[in-house]
Formats: sequence, C-alpha cells, structure tokens
Amino acid sequence: METAPFYADVAYGPESGVAHWVTPSDGVRIRVAHWPLADAKGTVLLFPGRTEYIEKYGDAAQELQARGYASVAIDWRGQGLADRLIPERAIGHVDTFADYQLDVKAVMAHVDALDLPGPYYLMAHSMGGCIGLRSLHEGLDVKAAAFSAPMWGLTLASWLRPFVTALPAVAVRFGKGDRLAPGQMLETYVLREEFDLNTLTNDKVLWERLQEQVRKYPDLALGGPSLNWLYQAMREMDALHEMLSPDYPCLSFVGTNESIVDPVRIRNRMSRWPEGRLVTLKGGEHEVMLELPHMRDRVFDLTAAHFADYP
Repeated sequence: METAPFYADVAYGPESGVAHWVTPSDGVRIRVAHWPLADAKGTVLLFPGRTEYIEKYGDAAQELQARGYASVAIDWRGQGLADRLIPERAIGHVDTFADYQLDVKAVMAHVDALDLPGPYYLMAHSMGGCIGLRSLHEGLDVKAAAFSAPMWGLTLASWLRPFVTALPAVAVRFGKGDRLAPGQMLETYVLREEFDLNTLTNDKVLWERLQEQVRKYPDLALGGPSLNWLYQAMREMDALHEMLSPDYPCLSFVGTNESIVDPVRIRNRMSRWPEGRLVTLKGGEHEVMLELPHMRDRVFDLTAAHFADYP
C-alpha cells in the first residue's frame, strides 16, 4: 500500500489523516485519504464534487469525527492529485461517467484492506451525488446515504439546454471532446471570483481556506469541464432521472440560493424516494458542508442522527 502526498497543513482536519495511491482496474491512479477513529460508530464515504480534492474534506472529516464517525475521501480520476486524463490538466475530463464506478470499486477494496470500521455510510456532494446515486443503484455497501446539493441536474436556462446537449455531442463525434466547454475557464473558480459574487458559500473564512489550498498547492486546482465531461454528465443525469429511487434510507440537503445544480431535479427525486427526506437550508449556497456555522452544524447533526438510525 503506497502512501500518497497529503497536505495536512491546509486540510484543517483530524491529525490522523493519511492518503494512499489506489489503482482501479483500468490502471488510472487515484488518491484516497482516510481519517481513522478509535471506537468509531462506522465509516463515512465522502464522495466529492467536480474540481474537488481530499484536503477540501478535512473539515467534513473533523465534523464527522466529532460525532463519532471515521471517514474516507477520494480524488476522482481527472482531478486533485489523481491522474489527469488529457494533456491540459486544467480541464476537467472523463471518458465516461461509468469510469467513476471503477474508482468507487477500487475505493471499497481499499477500505476493506484498511479494515476500517463498519458499517459504512455515504455522504456525497454535487458531482459526487451523481456518482453516488449510480453507486447505490449498483449495490454500494452502505447502510444509509446523505447528499449535499447533489448533481442530479444542472441549472440551465430553457433556451440553453438544447445547445448544451447538442454541441458536446457533435464535438465528441468529431474527436474534439477534450476541448474546454463554452463559457468555461482554465483558472479555477475560487481564484477568479470575488467572495461577494461567489455561488459556493456565505462563509468568508471557509472561502479563503479554499483559496489557500489551491494557491499553496496549485496541482490540486481544476478549471472548467471538457465538452466530453459535459456530454457524459448530461447523459448520466438524464438516465438516473428516469430510474426509480434505490432502496436505501436517504437524506438530502439543498440551499435556497442554489444556482449550480438543479433544485427542481433534487425535489423531484426526493419526492419519489420512499425512505427519503429533503432538508432546505434558508440562504444556503452550493457548498452546504462549508456554509455558515449554523447551517453547517445542522447538516452534520442531522446527517449523524440519520446514520445513527441505521447501525
């Protein structure tokens, strides 16, 4: 088991954090971190969103540890310190969303090898929510799930949707799928946006922490998605939307100021989830796990209580 770099100085998580390299079945190298805890009630699998990296989840690991849970976080292929898949490393790219399930399978084998305490639970954010929903459909070994602003749809103007669907499909057909999607930039969002205009969080301290992480360790940063990522994401979200809800207890959170993922899709999904509950956070932006303390506390308190119901 090969140790991987882990930037504890900017993770702001438990001191127990350590990272390893993990290799899925197709040979792409990803990075996985875990924060062990003696006498843990279980282990939470943290599925990050697009552009993210394990250090960003040190705060979540700290919150979960305070409530009695160990945790694991992932650098998905194409982001963080995991293998980037095209020469321009600033573009977020994946060949197909099914490849993320190879990462999930490798992570679960790694969790078993580490003998981390069960039972396991899922806590997934944004793109991780899309990957996580597919994983549940494929029988992920968890007792219950929690989703933070899950990417089950993207917020797009109605006139823009046909364009966003058609252009990537044409680009992929002609071998241009690794190009940057229209309107996107190579520079990572937190370094090019002002705090007062950002759509991620109302917490300035945590916003500045995100900036610190990618300024100090630029290899963690990721810019906009490729046309192929967009094409594959739209296909996967639409496919999942047509499916029944998987047979797991589920808790989901969305802020009233959400403007990145589609709240309508989230409400639709949760209305069709027999063991599901949706919690709306007044004033919350996209990063509800990195929001103002009263919102963040509510997210982790309710999530821990949800998991405790399924020991």
